[in-house]
Amino acid sequence: MSATLNQSEHLRYARQITLDKVGIVGQEKLKDASVLVVGVGGLGSSLSLYLAAAGVGHLGLVDFDVVKKSNLHRQVLHTDEFLEASKLDSALNALKARNPHIRITRHNVRLQKENAMDILQGYHIVADCSDNFATRYLVNDACVLLGIPNVYGNVYQFEGQVTVLCHSNGPCYRCLHPTPPPAGLVPTCAESGVLGVLPGVIGVLQANEVLKLLLEIGQPLIGRLTLLNALDSEWKKLTLPKNDDCHLCGKSPTIDTLIDYEDLCGTEPHISVAELNTLKSSCSPFFLLDVRRTDEAAVISMGADQQIPVESLPDRLSEIKATPNERIIVHCQTGLRSRRAVQLLHNAGYPYAVSLDGGILAWMELQTMKVQPD
Repeated sequence: MSATLNQSEHLRYARQITLDKVGIVGQEKLKDASVLVVGVGGLGSSLSLYLAAAGVGHLGLVDFDVVKKSNLHRQVLHTDEFLEASKLDSALNALKARNPHIRITRHNVRLQKENAMDILQGYHIVADCSDNFATRYLVNDACVLLGIPNVYGNVYQFEGQVTVLCHSNGPCYRCLHPTPPPAGLVPTCAESGVLGVLPGVIGVLQANEVLKLLLEIGQPLIGRLTLLNALDSEWKKLTLPKNDDCHLCGKSPTIDTLIDYEDLCGTEPHISVAELNTLKSSCSPFFLLDVRRTDEAAVISMGADQQIPVESLPDRLSEIKATPNERIIVHCQTGLRSRRAVQLLHNAGYPYAVSLDGGILAWMELQTMKVQPD
Protein backbone atom coordinates (compact mmCIF):
# COMPACT_ATOMS: atom_id res chain seq x y z
CA MET A 1 0.00 0.00 0.00
CA SER A 2 1.39 3.42 -0.98
CA ALA A 3 -1.30 5.85 0.18
CA THR A 4 -1.03 7.62 3.52
CA LEU A 5 -3.51 10.06 5.02
CA ASN A 6 -2.63 13.70 5.63
CA GLN A 7 -3.91 15.70 8.59
CA SER A 8 -6.88 17.11 6.67
CA GLU A 9 -7.94 13.61 5.60
CA HIS A 10 -7.64 12.31 9.16
CA LEU A 11 -10.12 14.98 10.25
CA ARG A 12 -12.44 14.45 7.27
CA TYR A 13 -12.75 10.68 7.74
CA ALA A 14 -12.50 10.64 11.56
CA ARG A 15 -15.92 9.09 12.17
CA GLN A 16 -15.23 6.38 9.59
CA ILE A 17 -11.72 5.66 10.85
CA THR A 18 -13.19 5.14 14.34
CA LEU A 19 -14.93 2.00 13.06
CA ASP A 20 -12.95 -1.08 14.03
CA LYS A 21 -13.60 -2.63 10.61
CA VAL A 22 -12.11 0.41 8.88
CA GLY A 23 -9.43 2.13 10.95
CA ILE A 24 -6.50 3.97 9.41
CA VAL A 25 -5.44 0.90 7.42
CA GLY A 26 -8.90 0.60 5.87
CA GLN A 27 -9.09 4.30 5.09
CA GLU A 28 -5.74 4.09 3.36
CA LYS A 29 -7.07 1.14 1.35
CA LEU A 30 -9.89 3.38 0.16
CA LYS A 31 -7.46 6.15 -0.75
CA ASP A 32 -5.47 3.62 -2.79
CA ALA A 33 -8.55 2.30 -4.57
CA SER A 34 -9.94 3.11 -8.02
CA VAL A 35 -13.59 2.65 -9.04
CA LEU A 36 -15.10 3.15 -12.48
CA VAL A 37 -18.67 4.50 -12.50
CA VAL A 38 -20.49 3.75 -15.76
CA GLY A 39 -23.15 6.43 -16.08
CA VAL A 40 -23.49 9.54 -13.91
CA GLY A 41 -27.28 9.73 -14.04
CA GLY A 42 -29.62 8.80 -11.21
CA LEU A 43 -27.73 5.81 -9.80
CA GLY A 44 -24.31 7.22 -10.60
CA SER A 45 -25.10 10.52 -8.88
CA SER A 46 -25.66 9.16 -5.39
CA LEU A 47 -23.09 6.39 -5.76
CA SER A 48 -20.28 8.73 -6.83
CA LEU A 49 -21.13 11.35 -4.20
CA TYR A 50 -20.91 8.79 -1.40
CA LEU A 51 -17.76 7.14 -2.74
CA ALA A 52 -16.15 10.58 -2.98
CA ALA A 53 -17.27 11.43 0.54
CA ALA A 54 -15.96 8.08 1.83
CA GLY A 55 -12.51 8.80 0.44
CA VAL A 56 -12.16 6.44 -2.52
CA GLY A 57 -9.00 7.92 -3.98
CA HIS A 58 -9.66 7.59 -7.72
CA LEU A 59 -13.04 7.73 -9.43
CA GLY A 60 -13.38 7.14 -13.15
CA LEU A 61 -16.60 8.43 -14.73
CA VAL A 62 -18.00 7.26 -18.07
CA ASP A 63 -20.75 9.31 -19.73
CA PHE A 64 -21.22 11.19 -23.01
CA ASP A 65 -24.57 12.85 -22.31
CA VAL A 66 -25.48 16.41 -21.33
CA VAL A 67 -27.59 17.60 -18.40
CA LYS A 68 -31.31 17.91 -19.20
CA LYS A 69 -33.96 19.55 -17.04
CA SER A 70 -35.84 16.26 -16.89
CA ASN A 71 -32.76 14.74 -15.18
CA LEU A 72 -32.81 17.02 -12.18
CA HIS A 73 -35.53 15.36 -10.08
CA ARG A 74 -33.32 12.33 -9.54
CA GLN A 75 -29.75 13.08 -10.72
CA VAL A 76 -28.56 14.96 -7.65
CA LEU A 77 -25.04 15.55 -8.97
CA HIS A 78 -26.40 18.06 -11.46
CA THR A 79 -28.02 21.49 -11.18
CA ASP A 80 -29.63 24.12 -13.41
CA GLU A 81 -26.22 25.77 -13.68
CA PHE A 82 -25.04 22.93 -15.92
CA LEU A 83 -28.10 22.51 -18.17
CA GLU A 84 -26.98 21.41 -21.64
CA ALA A 85 -23.40 21.08 -20.38
CA SER A 86 -21.51 17.81 -20.21
CA LYS A 87 -22.59 15.58 -17.34
CA LEU A 88 -18.93 14.88 -16.70
CA ASP A 89 -18.15 18.58 -16.25
CA SER A 90 -21.10 18.86 -13.88
CA ALA A 91 -20.01 15.75 -11.99
CA LEU A 92 -16.41 16.96 -11.68
CA ASN A 93 -17.60 20.24 -10.21
CA ALA A 94 -19.89 18.53 -7.66
CA LEU A 95 -17.47 15.78 -6.62
CA LYS A 96 -14.49 18.08 -6.22
CA ALA A 97 -16.65 20.35 -4.07
CA ARG A 98 -17.57 17.30 -2.00
CA ASN A 99 -13.97 16.11 -1.56
CA PRO A 100 -10.94 17.94 -3.00
CA HIS A 101 -8.61 15.10 -1.98
CA ILE A 102 -9.81 12.61 -4.60
CA ARG A 103 -8.71 12.20 -8.22
CA ILE A 104 -11.28 12.03 -11.01
CA THR A 105 -10.76 10.71 -14.53
CA ARG A 106 -13.41 11.59 -17.10
CA HIS A 107 -14.16 9.29 -20.02
CA ASN A 108 -16.40 11.44 -22.21
CA VAL A 109 -17.25 8.68 -24.69
CA ARG A 110 -19.93 6.15 -25.45
CA LEU A 111 -18.72 2.84 -24.01
CA GLN A 112 -18.32 0.42 -26.93
CA LYS A 113 -16.57 -2.83 -27.70
CA GLU A 114 -13.67 -0.90 -29.28
CA ASN A 115 -12.83 1.07 -26.10
CA ALA A 116 -14.34 -0.83 -23.17
CA MET A 117 -11.36 -3.05 -22.35
CA ASP A 118 -8.94 -0.12 -22.38
CA ILE A 119 -11.22 2.02 -20.20
CA LEU A 120 -12.01 -0.67 -17.60
CA GLN A 121 -8.43 -1.96 -17.40
CA GLY A 122 -6.73 -0.95 -14.15
CA TYR A 123 -9.80 -0.16 -12.05
CA HIS A 124 -10.37 -2.30 -8.96
CA ILE A 125 -14.17 -2.29 -9.22
CA VAL A 126 -16.73 -1.24 -11.82
CA ALA A 127 -20.10 0.15 -10.75
CA ASP A 128 -22.68 -0.35 -13.51
CA CYS A 129 -25.14 2.53 -13.30
CA SER A 130 -26.21 2.33 -16.94
CA ASP A 131 -29.78 2.39 -18.19
CA ASN A 132 -29.77 0.16 -21.28
CA PHE A 133 -29.19 -3.50 -22.10
CA ALA A 134 -26.39 -2.95 -24.63
CA THR A 135 -24.19 -1.25 -22.02
CA ARG A 136 -25.07 -3.77 -19.29
CA TYR A 137 -23.98 -6.72 -21.44
CA LEU A 138 -20.86 -4.86 -22.55
CA VAL A 139 -19.83 -3.95 -18.99
CA ASN A 140 -20.58 -7.48 -17.77
CA ASP A 141 -18.55 -9.17 -20.48
CA ALA A 142 -15.59 -6.82 -20.12
CA CYS A 143 -15.59 -7.30 -16.33
CA VAL A 144 -15.56 -11.10 -16.66
CA LEU A 145 -12.78 -11.03 -19.27
CA LEU A 146 -10.70 -8.64 -17.14
CA GLY A 147 -11.51 -10.25 -13.77
CA ILE A 148 -13.06 -7.10 -12.26
CA PRO A 149 -16.08 -7.22 -9.90
CA ASN A 150 -19.19 -5.43 -11.19
CA VAL A 151 -21.50 -3.76 -8.64
CA TYR A 152 -24.78 -3.65 -10.52
CA GLY A 153 -27.86 -1.53 -9.85
CA ASN A 154 -31.13 -1.00 -11.69
CA VAL A 155 -34.34 0.97 -11.12
CA TYR A 156 -37.81 0.87 -12.67
CA GLN A 157 -40.72 3.05 -11.55
CA PHE A 158 -40.93 2.18 -7.81
CA GLU A 159 -38.61 -0.83 -7.75
CA GLY A 160 -34.86 -1.18 -7.55
CA GLN A 161 -32.27 -3.94 -7.31
CA VAL A 162 -28.61 -4.33 -6.36
CA THR A 163 -26.15 -7.21 -6.63
CA VAL A 164 -22.45 -7.95 -7.13
CA LEU A 165 -21.64 -9.66 -10.43
CA CYS A 166 -18.48 -11.03 -12.05
CA HIS A 167 -16.85 -11.81 -8.71
CA SER A 168 -14.97 -15.06 -8.24
CA ASN A 169 -17.41 -17.95 -7.69
CA GLY A 170 -20.38 -15.64 -8.23
CA PRO A 171 -22.69 -15.24 -11.24
CA CYS A 172 -22.36 -12.76 -14.09
CA TYR A 173 -25.22 -10.92 -15.80
CA ARG A 174 -25.41 -13.62 -18.49
CA CYS A 175 -25.99 -16.26 -15.82
CA LEU A 176 -29.23 -14.43 -15.05
CA HIS A 177 -30.09 -13.21 -18.56
CA PRO A 178 -28.29 -15.27 -21.24
CA THR A 179 -29.81 -13.17 -24.02
CA PRO A 180 -31.39 -9.70 -23.99
CA PRO A 181 -35.07 -9.05 -24.62
CA PRO A 182 -36.20 -7.82 -28.05
CA ALA A 183 -35.78 -4.10 -28.69
CA GLY A 184 -38.59 -2.01 -27.25
CA LEU A 185 -40.05 -4.76 -25.09
CA VAL A 186 -38.71 -3.44 -21.77
CA PRO A 187 -39.44 0.26 -21.14
CA THR A 188 -36.77 2.68 -19.98
CA CYS A 189 -37.28 4.99 -17.01
CA ALA A 190 -37.80 7.79 -19.53
CA GLU A 191 -40.90 6.02 -20.81
CA SER A 192 -42.20 4.39 -17.64
CA GLY A 193 -41.04 7.01 -15.12
CA VAL A 194 -39.11 6.60 -11.89
CA LEU A 195 -39.65 7.92 -8.36
CA GLY A 196 -36.92 10.50 -7.83
CA VAL A 197 -35.60 9.17 -4.52
CA LEU A 198 -35.33 5.56 -5.73
CA PRO A 199 -32.07 5.92 -7.73
CA GLY A 200 -30.64 7.66 -4.67
CA VAL A 201 -31.45 4.72 -2.40
CA ILE A 202 -30.20 2.11 -4.87
CA GLY A 203 -27.09 4.10 -5.74
CA VAL A 204 -26.18 4.37 -2.06
CA LEU A 205 -26.64 0.60 -1.70
CA GLN A 206 -24.27 0.14 -4.64
CA ALA A 207 -21.77 2.42 -2.91
CA ASN A 208 -22.09 0.29 0.22
CA GLU A 209 -21.26 -2.84 -1.78
CA VAL A 210 -18.24 -1.11 -3.32
CA LEU A 211 -16.93 -0.13 0.10
CA LYS A 212 -17.44 -3.64 1.50
CA LEU A 213 -15.47 -5.11 -1.39
CA LEU A 214 -12.65 -2.60 -1.08
CA LEU A 215 -12.41 -2.95 2.70
CA GLU A 216 -12.98 -6.73 2.59
CA ILE A 217 -15.63 -6.55 5.30
CA GLY A 218 -19.16 -7.85 5.78
CA GLN A 219 -20.98 -10.06 3.29
CA PRO A 220 -21.08 -8.51 -0.18
CA LEU A 221 -24.07 -9.38 -2.37
CA ILE A 222 -22.22 -12.05 -4.33
CA GLY A 223 -24.78 -14.59 -5.51
CA ARG A 224 -27.58 -12.61 -3.88
CA LEU A 225 -29.91 -9.92 -5.19
CA THR A 226 -31.50 -7.26 -2.98
CA LEU A 227 -34.81 -5.84 -4.22
CA LEU A 228 -36.68 -2.80 -2.93
CA ASN A 229 -40.33 -1.95 -3.51
CA ALA A 230 -40.47 1.73 -2.56
CA LEU A 231 -44.27 1.83 -2.40
CA ASP A 232 -44.49 -0.44 0.62
CA SER A 233 -40.84 -0.19 1.74
CA GLU A 234 -40.53 -3.95 1.36
CA TRP A 235 -37.12 -5.52 0.94
CA LYS A 236 -36.51 -8.95 -0.55
CA LYS A 237 -33.43 -11.07 -1.14
CA LEU A 238 -33.06 -13.65 -3.86
CA THR A 239 -30.32 -16.21 -4.35
CA LEU A 240 -28.52 -15.94 -7.69
CA PRO A 241 -26.54 -19.11 -8.42
CA LYS A 242 -23.67 -19.17 -10.83
CA ASN A 243 -24.62 -20.95 -14.05
CA ASP A 244 -22.00 -23.60 -14.87
CA ASP A 245 -23.33 -23.62 -18.45
CA CYS A 246 -22.95 -19.85 -18.88
CA HIS A 247 -21.30 -19.11 -22.24
CA LEU A 248 -19.16 -16.39 -20.62
CA CYS A 249 -18.21 -17.48 -17.09
CA GLY A 250 -19.25 -21.16 -17.03
CA LYS A 251 -17.04 -24.24 -17.00
CA SER A 252 -16.74 -24.31 -20.80
CA PRO A 253 -17.06 -20.69 -21.95
CA THR A 254 -17.54 -19.91 -25.64
CA ILE A 255 -17.39 -16.11 -25.37
CA ASP A 256 -13.82 -14.82 -25.21
CA THR A 257 -14.12 -11.37 -26.76
CA LEU A 258 -16.48 -8.41 -26.88
CA ILE A 259 -19.13 -8.29 -29.59
CA ASP A 260 -21.43 -5.72 -31.23
CA TYR A 261 -23.85 -5.16 -28.37
CA GLU A 262 -26.08 -2.71 -30.21
CA ASP A 263 -26.80 -5.51 -32.71
CA LEU A 264 -27.26 -8.04 -29.90
CA CYS A 265 -29.83 -5.85 -28.19
CA GLY A 266 -31.70 -5.06 -31.36
CA THR A 267 -31.66 -1.27 -31.38
CA GLU A 268 -33.85 0.40 -33.99
CA PRO A 269 -32.89 3.15 -36.50
CA HIS A 270 -33.30 6.53 -34.85
CA ILE A 271 -32.84 10.26 -35.29
CA SER A 272 -32.02 12.93 -32.70
CA VAL A 273 -34.09 16.04 -32.13
CA ALA A 274 -31.14 18.13 -33.31
CA GLU A 275 -31.08 16.20 -36.59
CA LEU A 276 -34.83 16.65 -36.95
CA ASN A 277 -34.41 20.38 -36.36
CA THR A 278 -31.84 20.50 -39.18
CA LEU A 279 -34.23 18.64 -41.48
CA LYS A 280 -36.99 21.12 -40.73
CA SER A 281 -34.67 24.09 -41.27
CA SER A 282 -33.48 22.75 -44.63
CA CYS A 283 -37.06 21.94 -45.72
CA SER A 284 -35.99 18.35 -46.44
CA PRO A 285 -39.05 16.13 -47.03
CA PHE A 286 -40.18 13.65 -44.39
CA PHE A 287 -43.43 12.24 -42.99
CA LEU A 288 -44.02 12.76 -39.25
CA LEU A 289 -46.06 10.01 -37.57
CA ASP A 290 -47.32 10.44 -33.99
CA VAL A 291 -47.94 7.07 -32.28
CA ARG A 292 -49.25 8.43 -28.99
CA ARG A 293 -52.82 8.12 -27.80
CA THR A 294 -55.34 10.67 -29.04
CA ASP A 295 -55.68 12.25 -25.59
CA GLU A 296 -51.90 12.77 -25.41
CA ALA A 297 -51.77 14.30 -28.88
CA ALA A 298 -54.55 16.71 -27.90
CA VAL A 299 -52.44 18.17 -25.07
CA ILE A 300 -49.33 18.99 -27.10
CA SER A 301 -48.41 18.37 -30.72
CA MET A 302 -45.43 18.57 -33.06
CA GLY A 303 -47.72 19.03 -36.06
CA ALA A 304 -47.58 15.40 -37.15
CA ASP A 305 -48.79 14.43 -40.60
CA GLN A 306 -50.75 11.57 -39.05
CA GLN A 307 -51.56 10.20 -35.59
CA ILE A 308 -52.11 6.47 -35.00
CA PRO A 309 -51.62 4.98 -31.52
CA VAL A 310 -48.96 2.28 -31.57
CA GLU A 311 -51.43 -0.15 -30.00
CA SER A 312 -53.67 0.25 -33.09
CA LEU A 313 -50.89 0.36 -35.65
CA PRO A 314 -50.83 -3.39 -36.57
CA ASP A 315 -54.50 -3.18 -37.60
CA ARG A 316 -54.23 0.23 -39.28
CA LEU A 317 -51.12 -0.10 -41.43
CA SER A 318 -53.27 0.26 -44.55
CA GLU A 319 -54.29 3.74 -43.36
CA ILE A 320 -50.77 5.16 -43.38
CA LYS A 321 -50.64 8.09 -45.80
CA ALA A 322 -46.89 7.84 -46.43
CA THR A 323 -45.47 5.77 -49.27
CA PRO A 324 -42.94 2.96 -48.65
CA ASN A 325 -40.21 5.11 -50.23
CA GLU A 326 -40.74 8.09 -47.93
CA ARG A 327 -38.67 8.86 -44.88
CA ILE A 328 -41.02 8.40 -41.91
CA ILE A 329 -40.03 9.93 -38.58
CA VAL A 330 -42.02 8.31 -35.78
CA HIS A 331 -42.44 10.03 -32.45
CA CYS A 332 -44.16 9.33 -29.14
CA GLN A 333 -43.77 10.95 -25.73
CA THR A 334 -40.25 9.77 -24.87
CA GLY A 335 -39.07 7.32 -27.52
CA LEU A 336 -40.10 3.81 -26.46
CA ARG A 337 -43.37 3.40 -28.33
CA SER A 338 -41.85 4.93 -31.46
CA ARG A 339 -39.18 2.22 -31.48
CA ARG A 340 -41.87 -0.46 -31.36
CA ALA A 341 -43.70 1.31 -34.17
CA VAL A 342 -40.56 1.41 -36.31
CA GLN A 343 -40.22 -2.36 -35.96
CA LEU A 344 -43.80 -2.78 -37.15
CA LEU A 345 -43.27 -0.39 -40.06
CA HIS A 346 -40.08 -2.12 -41.20
CA ASN A 347 -41.85 -5.48 -41.15
CA ALA A 348 -44.71 -3.94 -43.15
CA GLY A 349 -42.47 -2.65 -45.93
CA TYR A 350 -41.54 0.88 -44.79
CA PRO A 351 -37.73 0.56 -44.65
CA TYR A 352 -36.99 4.26 -44.13
CA ALA A 353 -38.90 4.66 -40.87
CA VAL A 354 -36.84 5.95 -37.92
CA SER A 355 -37.63 6.68 -34.27
CA LEU A 356 -37.22 10.14 -32.73
CA ASP A 357 -34.87 9.86 -29.75
CA GLY A 358 -36.47 11.22 -26.59
CA GLY A 359 -39.79 11.87 -28.32
CA ILE A 360 -41.77 15.07 -28.00
CA LEU A 361 -40.31 15.80 -24.54
CA ALA A 362 -36.80 16.00 -26.00
CA TRP A 363 -38.13 18.18 -28.83
CA MET A 364 -39.75 20.56 -26.34
CA GLU A 365 -36.52 20.75 -24.37
CA LEU A 366 -34.59 21.66 -27.52
CA GLN A 367 -37.08 24.39 -28.41
CA THR A 368 -36.89 25.79 -24.87
CA MET A 369 -33.10 26.00 -25.09
CA LYS A 370 -33.33 27.83 -28.43
CA VAL A 371 -35.37 30.66 -26.92
CA GLN A 372 -33.30 31.05 -23.77
CA PRO A 373 -31.80 34.58 -23.43
CA ASP A 374 -28.01 34.87 -23.72
